[in-house]
Formats: sequence, C-alpha cells, structure tokens
Amino acid sequence: MKYIGQFYDGMHVSDVYLCKKKQIALTKNGKEYGALTLQDKTGTVDAKIWDLGSPGIGSFEVLDYVYIDGDVTVFQGANQVNIRRIRKADAGEYVESDYLPVSSKDIKTMYGELRGLIDSMKNPFLRKLAGSYFIEDKDFMRRFCFHSAAKSVHHGFVGGLLEHTLSVMKLCDYFAAVYPRLNRDLLLTAALFHDIGKTRELSAFPENDYTDDGQLLGHIIIGTEMVSERIREIPGFPEKMAAELKHCILAHHGELEYGSPKKPALFEALALSLADNADAKLETMNEVLTGAGDNSGWLGYNRLFESNVRKTTEL
Repeated sequence: MKYIGQFYDGMHVSDVYLCKKKQIALTKNGKEYGALTLQDKTGTVDAKIWDLGSPGIGSFEVLDYVYIDGDVTVFQGANQVNIRRIRKADAGEYVESDYLPVSSKDIKTMYGELRGLIDSMKNPFLRKLAGSYFIEDKDFMRRFCFHSAAKSVHHGFVGGLLEHTLSVMKLCDYFAAVYPRLNRDLLLTAALFHDIGKTRELSAFPENDYTDDGQLLGHIIIGTEMVSERIREIPGFPEKMAAELKHCILAHHGELEYGSPKKPALFEALALSLADNADAKLETMNEVLTGAGDNSGWLGYNRLFESNVRKTTEL
C-alpha cells in the first residue's frame, strides 16, 4: 500500500483510502468539482476531482473506503491528489486498521507514565478523583486511550488524547518544580482532566467528528460536568479545592475568544493554559512539517501560525 505519509510530488497513486470528507465546490469559472479529504493511518491529504462527469467517477459517500487512481501534486506547500478515477472499494480490498491514524508513541508506555504521575500525587482527594476515572474505570480508560484530542489541527489520531494529556502533565510537572508556589497536585490533576470532555465532544474513529453535545456544549463544559459528577461521589471532598480544580479546567484555553468561559485567575490555571497551548502549537507545527513530506522549501502562509513556514535547514 502507498501510504499518505510517503506521498511525493509527481507520484502516481492507485490504492484504497478512507474518504473522510466530501464536498462539491465551484471553480472561479463556475464549474463543479469534488473536494475530498483522504485518510490512512499515516495521516490525511486533500484530493480533487476536477471532472465530475468522467465515466471513471463512481458513486461513494463520506466514510466509504474508496479506490482511487490519480497523481500527487504540491499546492501551497502541501501534497494534493488529482483524482482521475474513483469508486467505492469492495470489502476484500482493504484492512480497516490501515486507515486509522495512530500515535507514533506506544499507548501502554504512555499510560504507564500517566499512571506514575497519578501515583505521585500526595493529596488523597485529588488522587482518589484521578484514580476513579483513570485507574478504576476500565471502560473509560479504553475509550480515552483510543480517542483523539481533536477533529483536526493537532493530535487528531488514535492515542492522541492520551499523548496530549501526558505531554501537558509533564510540562505542568516541570512548571511545579521550577515554581514552588504552584500547587503540584492541583496542577497535575487539572492537566489530567483538562480535555476529558473530548471523550464526549468527539465521536470515535473512524468518524472522529463532533457529537451533538460537542456542538452544543463543547469539551470544556462537558469535562467540568464530568469532574463535578465524580467529585460528588467522594465523601468530604473540599469545596474550595473542587472550585479551584473546575476553574482550571474552565480557564485552560486562556482567553475568552478561544472558548474559555473564564480567564485564568489562579497560578495553576495560568500554568495549565500555557502548557496546553505550548503542546498544541508545537504538535500542530510538527504535523504541518510532517505533511510537507520531502519539501524543504517554504510551505506557504499558514493561517494557524499567521506566517509562512518551512523546515529547519539540515546541516
């Protein structure tokens, strides 16, 4: 199989991919064309069907596995596939596991590290709260470890939510060591739970799209509710500590315009928002550069970074 992560300019492709998105758009001249997003376990790529009336263009829907014939080109610094022929793939032509993007890091190892950080917490209430979801609730942990951290942009792959959560916890652990004023247990617990709502905001793979609750509430509100539900099951959980933990979750996007209902008012909330933003942006840049393949030139303007970007020169 020719994986998307191995595509290069001028490459001919004849293989099966998951159709993640499908849209009919118009050129400047008013001609209809198909705009697709294709996916396999190495990532996604934009694809175009310029001649929708061609006899080689078959019928298919979003989330179908499709057999395509086309050529890879580079457009605005990223690979794109120009499709000449496409049809819905037959059941025996693909193996579903080849089409789920998966973290490059070992999930069991990441969970072991996350578990170690939980075990290092000294506060009995916070450790009990963390364990109630991430140790005792086996069904939740299976879903959490399989889930993505986003529909797109960063960590949008199997294990992405675990990878992002662990990275944010590690950054917060570093912050707590450098700034002793930070309440380490509160900060680590907030980092552990900050994106827990994404298990309900986004549907499972291969769909990985917003649920009704995700559209109407968002993961920040959902996650705060999930934490509140479990806190009520722990006798004697300090009210002030509960409010501070929930504030950290509510404020973890840092700014109101970025979706946070509150701006950080606690040292721990500020530290969490910085750690979350740092990991999200660094992984986003990493995915942009990875998606560029062998292209070592300027990749064009990126709206997320509001800058033209390229890979660092290799000496």
